[in-house]
Amino acid sequence: MIDPMVATFVILSLAVVGFVTNRVPLVVVALFVPVALWATGVLTLGEALDGFSDPIVLFIASLFVLSDALDATGITAWIGKQLERRSSLGRAGLLTAVMGAAAALSAVISINGAVAALLPVVVVAAARAGIVPSRMLIPLAFAASAGSLLTLTGTPVNIIVSDVAAGAGGREFGYFEFALVGLPIVLVTTLLVVTLGDRLLPDRAPERLADTAADPRERVRSWQESYAADLDAGRLFNGAEGVVEVLVAPRSTLIGRTVCPGMTTRDENLVVVALRRGSPSTDPGATTPSGALSLLPGDAVLVRGPWHALHRYTQSPDVIAVEPSQTLQRGVPLGRGWRRCLAVLVVAIVLLATGAVPPVITGLLAAAALVVLGVITVPQGFRAISWNTVVLIGALIPLSAAFVSSGAADAIAAVVLRLTGSGSPHLALLVVCVLAVVLGQFISNVATVLVMAPIAVTFAQTLEVSVQPFMMALAVVGAASFLTPIATPVNLMVLQPGGYRFGDYWRLGLPLALVFIAFAVLYVPLVWAF
Repeated sequence: MIDPMVATFVILSLAVVGFVTNRVPLVVVALFVPVALWATGVLTLGEALDGFSDPIVLFIASLFVLSDALDATGITAWIGKQLERRSSLGRAGLLTAVMGAAAALSAVISINGAVAALLPVVVVAAARAGIVPSRMLIPLAFAASAGSLLTLTGTPVNIIVSDVAAGAGGREFGYFEFALVGLPIVLVTTLLVVTLGDRLLPDRAPERLADTAADPRERVRSWQESYAADLDAGRLFNGAEGVVEVLVAPRSTLIGRTVCPGMTTRDENLVVVALRRGSPSTDPGATTPSGALSLLPGDAVLVRGPWHALHRYTQSPDVIAVEPSQTLQRGVPLGRGWRRCLAVLVVAIVLLATGAVPPVITGLLAAAALVVLGVITVPQGFRAISWNTVVLIGALIPLSAAFVSSGAADAIAAVVLRLTGSGSPHLALLVVCVLAVVLGQFISNVATVLVMAPIAVTFAQTLEVSVQPFMMALAVVGAASFLTPIATPVNLMVLQPGGYRFGDYWRLGLPLALVFIAFAVLYVPLVWAF
């Protein structure tokens, strides 16, 4: 029989190797953990699978739905437009606005969602201000990570440390309690980036952005070049209606039909705005003076109508959407349902802040309300959930339990305390934070915190001090994944648009990581006393 402690360390090592090498999908590596813990006898079958029934998993899944609703209703697009208008502020002013918007948005929705929503807007704003994107995009990613420390729902890490603190004899953190350390961190991060960014960030020509969020105004400009029609973005796009470009599919039932602008479609009663021949070589003549066109495969048509009708129409086998109508709808600021979505968000924040009901109940109620109020559909809600993240967290929670039950956490704590002495909780906290920062550069911050949390709890219990500063410090350094592009998804997200190289991140990331460690070790215990 394998010793449980040895088995736990071996499983952890194999998981870390799998995460770092990235040769096996992360979700597969994560699922290996509970299976291996059961197979080696470290945990029973029920204990190995307990992570998937943990309320944290459901709560985090519900937050993805709320985040998607904010995006789908154009609330994030509206924030982006406000940011784009700040392009005349100059480098320091625009950089401050970008980082402030990223921090605020990531506090409400996920870090990934905040960066994905702001990325194309920041590129456009930087171009208009005459600034290369490489001077703006790493700050965007870093500010989003810092902003995740403003609220409980800013990142799954915050939810995890709050739950661990309560389970270890402490208490859960309040919804806005994280802002006590998060707000000064955001301010210092912004100050450092604005003052040091010119010297520590590269000046590089970016690669072409392969996949940007749709901007209806840009689409209308491109359509005006392709179609012989007078198109106005303000008239064509609003919260209730929009326009989508479709191509006539091969073997479509529309082939051979003569259509002209002003006609309506057969099924969804959409209005034809403009047409153009798909391939000049197949054009037998041209459009008639009235603009009519006998449709052939590959011909392009602009159709306008209610968003829900456009969504259904683009699923027809007769046409191929050039761009998903949902993507275009997301680019319309304050689109359909934004008031209802904002109301649900406000109620959810109040419930989370007051603790009137458990967080998981708040999340489930918010997701259900968004569906009942017609803000999103059930399939849209399920598509919004990042199942990789959900499975990753559910699969790695048992590893934390194994560290405790096998004695691995006690063993690590005993070794460190022998080396550092048992009289200084600050020194123990420093060790935890440094280990977490190093580990967090190679595996996800969620995995890092799930591994380090039981070790931090053991330190606190051995030293007979409160677990609260250890957990809050762990949340702080969990956000300090700045040294490599693979440390977080948002770091990787800005890599190509900014034209960055692997070694570009640590120059600005190292000073910031040291600042985060300093906050965790020196500032956190002042607010959450040992």
